[in-house]
Amino acid sequence: MLRYALGFFIVALIAAFLGFSGIAIISVEIAKIIFFIFLVLFVLSLVAGIFRNEINWPHHK
Repeated sequence: MLRYALGFFIVALIAAFLGFSGIAIISVEIAKIIFFIFLVLFVLSLVAGIFRNEINWPHHK
């Protein structure tokens, strides 16, 4: 998913360089949305992993 965000960002840079401002704006918005989705999923998986390790943590006697 992060690759898609990077891809849209590159498309936006190329479009902005060539003067296609409409395409550049849309590509940047898509890249931002995909990046924030990736960020939310990353944080959720990080929190879930922490809780999973706390629950299944072996108890030493």
